Amino acid sequence: MKTELKINDSADPTARYVSWAPSACSVRLSDPTGATQPVKVTLRQKPAAAGGKVRFRSGPGAPAKATLSLTLPLSGAPVAFFVSGVFGKPSVADGDVTVEARAGNAVLGAVPLMVRVRKDAAKLTVSERDRFLAALAKFNDRGAGGFAAFRAMHTDLTSPEAHGAPGFLPWHRAYLLDLERELQAIDPSVTLPYWRFDRPAPTLFTPEFLGRADANGTVHFSATNPLQFWVTDGVPGINRRPFFTTETGSAHVITEAETLALGDQYAAFLSMEGNPHGFAHTSFGGSISSIDTAAKDPLFFLLHANVDRLWAKWQRRFGRFDPNAAASFASGPNRIGHNLPDTMWPWNGVTGGQRPATAPGGALAASPCVAAPGGKPKVRDTLDYQGAVAPAARLGFDYDDVRFA
Repeated sequence: MKTELKINDSADPTARYVSWAPSACSVRLSDPTGATQPVKVTLRQKPAAAGGKVRFRSGPGAPAKATLSLTLPLSGAPVAFFVSGVFGKPSVADGDVTVEARAGNAVLGAVPLMVRVRKDAAKLTVSERDRFLAALAKFNDRGAGGFAAFRAMHTDLTSPEAHGAPGFLPWHRAYLLDLERELQAIDPSVTLPYWRFDRPAPTLFTPEFLGRADANGTVHFSATNPLQFWVTDGVPGINRRPFFTTETGSAHVITEAETLALGDQYAAFLSMEGNPHGFAHTSFGGSISSIDTAAKDPLFFLLHANVDRLWAKWQRRFGRFDPNAAASFASGPNRIGHNLPDTMWPWNGVTGGQRPATAPGGALAASPCVAAPGGKPKVRDTLDYQGAVAPAARLGFDYDDVRFA
């Protein structure tokens, strides 16, 4: 007898990635040889000394269990179940979790998977750091790669789409998600790490990671760091001048606790666009300090991953996932692109009028793990990122310190 296990309802190995939110899965009897009646199997994680940990559920809202018993029909019809990562136990390597379907002591099927979540950049293993840098550098491809479109999305001319109105957080969430999915097409084990800009990050601004700036702001990398070949706008290199001591100090921002205390209504919390977000940018000189040039610096994406993490923590603290709840968003009316029903530029391909003259990058990258938010996301599609209100709305990412429930 043999079984077939599908993760995220797919047999594709590129779909074998889960996070804290439950992923829809299935198991079926693919070879019933020797069976004369429905087969009882137990799902479990193969014991491992290190790596991620998962739990099983009979439904998306059911209790998480270390094992789950199911009965598989002889017809080969699939039986649904759900898998979620154990909070605080993410993977450190691709495929470091193995899910087994067992009948007694016999293993009828097994698949490797990864509990893939966004992590604090200061706490990455060397391997996690290097995989991220390699994927990012490959996507940049010395200025000739797909990163050029992401650079073009974030300029002074496109700023009204992304700043100064309620769509600030949703737009940047989609922007990060799009880039992360492009990087995962290169290396599926990669996620966007975040920079806790209210804390020292002594391992981040080093030649081995995001580089060390000299007195002129020229950022230097080690001989093994692929970011040494970084090019944007046809110009090699990165210019960044910190106005704080990167080894022992933090950016000139309010703390995480102060940010989360800005208010329990979205309109109040949105003031974080100024501080800590804006102040994190202006804690440096160089390209990162200006909207028009900030996306030239890879630090931009780690900074904004933390902005998004703060929003995610705020959402979890106050239960602000439902787009239909007034407290979850500032409904307006707002400028186009900043209302819940609006599609977001550039992924909608709309140009002219209030929109920019071009729409670089095309549709938002698809994921083999989740269907949302679609190629042309609306503002409302970004709020329920964990599928807390509607499981189908899940965007397929989580943070290492933001629970699902």
